Order: sequence, then structure tokens, then C-alpha cells
Amino acid sequence: MSNKILIYQVLPRLFGNKNTTCKRNGTLKENGAGKMNDFDTTRLRRIHDMGFSHIWYTGVIRHATTTDYSHYGIPRQHPTVIKGLAGSPYAITDYYDIDPDLATEVDKRMDEFEQLVERTHGEGMKVIIDFVPNHVAREYHSICLPNGVKDLGEDDDTSKHFSPQNNFYYCPGQNFISPVSPMQGQEAYEELPAKCTGNDRFDNTPGINDWYETIKLNYGVDYCNYNGRSNHFDPIPSTWSKMVDILMFWASKNIDGFRCDMAEMVPTQFWTYAIRIVKSRYPHIDFIGEVYDKGQYRTYLQSGFDYLYDKVGMYDCIRDVICNRRPANSITYNWQNVDDIKDHMLYFLENHDEQRIASDYFCGDAWKGIPGVIVSVMLQKNPFMLYSGQEFGETGMNEEGFSGKDGRTTIFDYWHLPKLYHGYFDRRKLNRNDKSLQLKYQQILRIANREKAITDGDFFDLMYVNPYTWKFNPRYHFAFLRKFEDEVLLIVVNFSNERSHVGVVIPDHAFEFLNLPEQAFPAVDLLTGEELEINLKRDDTVDMELLPNSGRIYKFNIKMKDNKYNLNPHNKEEFPPAHTAEHLLNQVMVRMYGCERSCNAHIERKKSKMAFKLDHKPDHKEEKAIEKKMNELIEADLSVAYEFLDRNSLPAGISLDRLPEDASQTIRLVRIGEFDACPCIGKHVRSTSQIGRFEMLGTNWDQEKMTFRIRFKVIP
Repeated sequence: MSNKILIYQVLPRLFGNKNTTCKRNGTLKENGAGKMNDFDTTRLRRIHDMGFSHIWYTGVIRHATTTDYSHYGIPRQHPTVIKGLAGSPYAITDYYDIDPDLATEVDKRMDEFEQLVERTHGEGMKVIIDFVPNHVAREYHSICLPNGVKDLGEDDDTSKHFSPQNNFYYCPGQNFISPVSPMQGQEAYEELPAKCTGNDRFDNTPGINDWYETIKLNYGVDYCNYNGRSNHFDPIPSTWSKMVDILMFWASKNIDGFRCDMAEMVPTQFWTYAIRIVKSRYPHIDFIGEVYDKGQYRTYLQSGFDYLYDKVGMYDCIRDVICNRRPANSITYNWQNVDDIKDHMLYFLENHDEQRIASDYFCGDAWKGIPGVIVSVMLQKNPFMLYSGQEFGETGMNEEGFSGKDGRTTIFDYWHLPKLYHGYFDRRKLNRNDKSLQLKYQQILRIANREKAITDGDFFDLMYVNPYTWKFNPRYHFAFLRKFEDEVLLIVVNFSNERSHVGVVIPDHAFEFLNLPEQAFPAVDLLTGEELEINLKRDDTVDMELLPNSGRIYKFNIKMKDNKYNLNPHNKEEFPPAHTAEHLLNQVMVRMYGCERSCNAHIERKKSKMAFKLDHKPDHKEEKAIEKKMNELIEADLSVAYEFLDRNSLPAGISLDRLPEDASQTIRLVRIGEFDACPCIGKHVRSTSQIGRFEMLGTNWDQEKMTFRIRFKVIP
């Protein structure tokens, strides 16, 4: 089975920052910053448990900042050419260095980064970092250059506006004039000759809305000659060689991919040259390009990129659908527009440049984004990216300082994100709505990376046969099929704020294209566990109820022999906290003693008992260790999630020995974080903190049967 690439974008500066001061324009000392070491195994495991395959650590390379690190030998930067007190992570001051803000021990910052990569890999995820090829900070100067490598601009002829072998563009004889005036008592910033600005501003007076804190890198393109733009790529420009050296340096750090900032502002000829060299030695490295011109998508893919942002296509479209500015059926046009390269499109609904879904500038409610997330994650096989905090409904409605109140989370200021921090460091402070939202994201992501119909299956858009009717409104409803071998997913979403009764037409062509039989099948909604009998008939409808801003993911198997859908019903009415504790205790005993799950269990509200076959009687110290481990797991607030899987495609290690002989083909798997997975249909809490405290009431040992019985209760 292929892997669905699911990327978690995170700024380490914000992620682990526990300082809640949040002073507008606060310094590092006042507002604090997160560290690379905040991504310990516990936090990384939680991220992976959400369903992510990759982490994009945004802003780890050293960039311009007003914070003084000169006592570590790091040059100070002039504040009039820095945006915000923390500075933009895209104004690089040393391509070979790590941002000191992120280090617990500044002198060991590169070691800490290498350890971060190792920890991330150890928890089953790959590492992506930024490559910023178009521009650098005004006062770029590398103090960490490898031996034998020359710094950018070191050999430039500054008397020329353009030279193919210069690294920068210049305004000979002219001083740079910053749009930001120095504060009282502050020396003016001096730059003579002025270097041209990163957003293709080729004079010495950029405006306040320009990228005035950056300077444009020269890849051999003369933008201002008398005959218009001209290319000078033979011999290979100096910048090409130096940037390849930088890529190879970071590739050697065992990373797995580069997110290439503003890739379309760099000539495609460079990318062809650079990517070929990097992949010849590091073939596993992925290149993700930030390209906004849809007309150039195919050109950049031909240059070697693996994936491209589909911002002006799918992102803009789904955002407009969520905000009721476009009909849902406009999604069809946008995937068709790139159908030949669809597997290379990277979908997202938030990133560091875009406004938060929950902000007043987007739609003001994180839950309204859920149907868009379902479509973005499950429409195709291509990657999906989520911005840290999105899963908890971060609003981006703070006025942090330079960033201002704009619905975006700042990349320029030292700041604290309460929902993000609580979500990974103190879940007790998350409210029920935030936890519910995260669990919904987790369901969607885990379905995407475990369902073969999503990772490997065919896709069939149903919108062309579902025009406006009393049963279907293409302004708000979107429907499609995914299929792999015998497994089929019918996915329908509702972008409206109203509950809808929907009837989805399945056309004759879908039966031919996907080789579907006309037959009734038992189906289960992977999001809710609700059952539905789907009667497949050509050009007939499948009817269902959709809640506001929600979706259905109905799964069925076309080889199922009977129409009876039965998840082993029983007459027990479980007490969810105790029943969830039963799962935890089973796994605790399995891991501590190498035994099987309990051979006898009676789980009740007031007190419960479970028996285990062991090779010895645990002593008092061991009993205390069991109780301690249980309460640690409860306090860790592990999520409880359900998956509905075909019994023939269960993960390794899942036993069906204890299920009845008449158990259904579809199995409900209960997962408690990454700690335990077990087939079960009982009631559970949504996360382990809802269990309360685990209290061991006593134990009994039967020497003849070698059975250890634990009596316990949970106190919610």
C-alpha cells in the first residue's frame, strides 16, 4: 500500500513556548520562545498519532532578529531592516546555521537540530525544512561556512547593476533608503551600494509593503537590460553552485525534503540543475515548490519538483466554498484543471501565509472548515498539509506586534498560542469543543492514511449527474467515490449550516468505470459508526442525512456475501470510563509481563476486576508500578478513536480470536493513542483524561492456575 503524505507544518518558535505574557511587540526575554527540544518523544508521538507522516519545521535556519546573540559570535542585525522583533524566518542571515532562538544551548544549536531529526525519524515521521532560494536578509553573512566554500557576495563586482557571476543585484553609487526610520538615538542603517530588494524591486527605495528586509539573489537573469529580461546561464552562475552547496549541506543532515519558498521567482533552469544533483546522491529527498502561477505548474514539475502548492487552484476554491462565495461544484473544475498532474498537487486550508479558518477574516468558525478538510484530504492521492493549531481552532486574532490583527498567526513576533500549547503540553486546559475538533481532524487523517481506497484507489466525481434537485444542492453538497479492489468509499460533504437530507445519484458510467455490481451492500460511516444499507442501482440515488458542516464516509465491500451488517451486538451497557480503562490495563499488563490480554473480566461502574495468566505473582512494588503506569496514561490524555476495517486487512498484531464466530466482515478497531488497538464495539470516553483516576482496590493470586486478579475502580 502507498503512503498518503500528510504534513504537519509547525514553527518551533511558537510550538513549545510556555510563556503566556503575550506583550505586544514583546522581546524574547518578555514573551519567550519555543525550543527544538520541546519536540520530545511524547510530543512527536502525539503528532504522529494524529496521522501525520511528515513534519515541516518552519524557520529553523538562522534568520534576522533584533535579539542580541553577539556574545555567541553571532552578528547583530540592524532593527530598521528587520520585520518584527523576532524577525521573518524568510530573511536568512546564514544558510549554514540554526536559529539560536530555538536552542536550549545556543553553542550546541546544530547538535540539537540533528537530534531533533533523529527523534522525529524515531517516531515514524519524515522531516521537511525550508529552502529560501530567492532572497536573503539585508545583512546576510555566514559564520558557519564549511571550509573551502565562499560566502554569498564575497566576490561580487559591486560597480555593476548586473553581472552573471554576481550573487546580488546592485544600485551602483546609491545608498539604500529604508522605509523604516531609526528610533531616537539609533544609528542609521548604511548600505552602499544599495542591493536590490527580494520582491524584484530593482531600485534603492523599496516601500513599506515591499520585502525591504531582504535582498534578491542573482541566478543569471538580467531583469533590467535595454531589450527586456535576458538569461545568462553559460557558464553556470556563481549563485547556482553556492545554492547547490547549501542544499547538499542540509541533505547530509538526514532530512527528507525541502519546502522551497517562492520557487517561481527562481528560474526553472536552476531547479533542473540543482534537483538533479541533489537527487543523484539523495534520491529520497522531496522538493515541494511554492508556485502560484498555474500556467507554470507543469514547467516546474518538469524541472524536478515532486509537489507544488495548489494555492490559487484548490485552496482558493475551497475557501470560497466554505465562505459561500462559490458553489461546491466548482471544486470539480479545479481538480479537472490539473488532472494530468493531480498527484503532484499539495492541498491545504491553512499555512503561515494564510488566514486561520476560525478567524473573523475567513469564516469565524473552525467547524465550518471540516467539509473542506474532508475533500482536501480524500479527493485524490496527493499530499495534504495542516498548519499547527488548525486542529484546535486557533483563530489568529491576536495583535502580536509587527504582524497586527489580520487573522494570521504571526511569523514575525515572539508569541504564545494557548490552544496549540495546551493541546500538546497541558490538555486539561483544552475545552471540550477544542478536543472534539482535534479528534475530528484525527479521524479524517487516520482514515486517509489507512484506507487503501484513499492511498491507492480510483476516484470518480459524482457532481456531473447531481445537479440541483430537492434532494441535492450542488451549491452546498459535494460527492465522490473512491475505490480500491473490493473496497468502496462513498464520500459526501455538506458545506451548509443546515441539516440536509441528501440523495446522491450514482450514474451508469460509475458502474462501468469502477466495475460496480448492482446490489445492496451494508455500509458503515467511518466518521460516526452509523450503518446504512446502500442499494446500488444504475442512475438511482443513495439517500442519507448530513449534519451542518459535516460529511459522510460510507465504506462497503462489493464482495460481501450477505446484506446483514452486524458488529457483534451485545446486551451490556458499559460504563465508558471503566471500559476504556479495561483496554489500557490490558495493554499495560501485556507490555509489563508479556502475557495475553485478560482471561476473565467484569467491568462495572462501582468496581471492576480483571484476571491475567502470569508466570509469577507480582509483588507490592510491581502492583504500585501498574497503578502508576495507568494514571500516567490517563494523564497523558491519549485520544480514543475508532476505525472500521475489513477483517482481511487488519494491521499486524490484531487478533480476532475472541470475537464470535458470526462476527461481521467489517471490524471496529478501537485505538487509544498509539498505546493500544483492539477490536471492540463498546462505549468509550473520547480521551483518557476523561477516565479520571485509576485506583487499585486489591489483588489475588491463584498459584494453581497462575492467575493474577486485579480489582480496581475509576474515579471520573
